Amino acid sequence: MRFEGTLEIVAPQARVWGFLIDPQQVSACAPDLQSLEVVDAERFKLVVKAGVGPIKGTFRFEVRFAELREPEFAAIDARGQMPGSAVEMHSTMELADTGDGRTTMRWASDVNVMGTIASVGARLMQGAADKTTQGVFACIKSKLEIPATLGAAAGD
Repeated sequence: MRFEGTLEIVAPQARVWGFLIDPQQVSACAPDLQSLEVVDAERFKLVVKAGVGPIKGTFRFEVRFAELREPEFAAIDARGQMPGSAVEMHSTMELADTGDGRTTMRWASDVNVMGTIASVGARLMQGAADKTTQGVFACIKSKLEIPATLGAAAGD
């Protein structure tokens, strides 16, 4: 499956970049996140409750930044497993400074789902993934669009 989109964020490119490459900050927008372990500057591990239809479980993901070109491009590879199912994902994001304190983010994810979750939940996956993706990006946008002074005061 391929997912892609564009998001306009009312925040400077450097601020958006710093947020998006910080697993601690981005994970605050991840639904059903159970745990996050930062291994080093390029790798982290996530445990997430997920599922489609009647197939639900806990996925353990290993994530790594495959490429970082500050402040405009990042590529991320993730592999996750739960008993009987697996997910592989390659995602990219491109950030463009529009020159007026705004940033345009173009993103894409290629996702390969295998096992029970793919065979049982195949027809439900696209809708569930779209809903989750919209929620994550709405959260990211709202956190970044808080004025910097308010964000600092709120611990952001």
